[in-house]
Amino acid sequence: MQTTSDDVLIARIAGGDRLAMQVLFARHHVRVYRFVLRLVRNEATAEDLISEVFLDVWRQAGKFEGRSQVSTWMMSIARFKALSALRKRPEAELDDETAERIEDESDDPETTLAKKDKGSQLRQALQGLSNEHREIIDLVYYHEKSVEEVAGIVGIPEATVKTRMFYARKKLSELLKEQGIDRGWP
Repeated sequence: MQTTSDDVLIARIAGGDRLAMQVLFARHHVRVYRFVLRLVRNEATAEDLISEVFLDVWRQAGKFEGRSQVSTWMMSIARFKALSALRKRPEAELDDETAERIEDESDDPETTLAKKDKGSQLRQALQGLSNEHREIIDLVYYHEKSVEEVAGIVGIPEATVKTRMFYARKKLSELLKEQGIDRGWP
């Protein structure tokens, strides 16, 4: 079994062969461990990640398509796991002093209430638009469709979409001014 190729080992692992998994682990765990250790710079984390890598190899062996070498596939799994661990690490290592220096940029209750109120006024103003204008505003701003996509959905030329959007925004601005809303949030 020691001279069996990695591709054959993966095929046997896919079939549930534990001995093949042991051979693959013995053959590659040191190289994969060193690679992960260079990325995460923490031995305990590297050891945990190696376990996860080989567990993924065991679970995903049947999905290995052979487009790369087995060692390359395992290194890519290891890299993904290491980078994921590094992304999580800063949150876990946040000390009290650093946490106190972070500004809370969320809205205060008064601003939240004002936005909610303006949102209600905006929805009311939208009801004052014609169906054609409301449809364009809805597709562009709420469903984030491009002018080209809206033209295809509604079945009108792109120039007509642009024209309707221009007049819809103009009318919406007038309706909002009537309600005492100029522009922007406080």
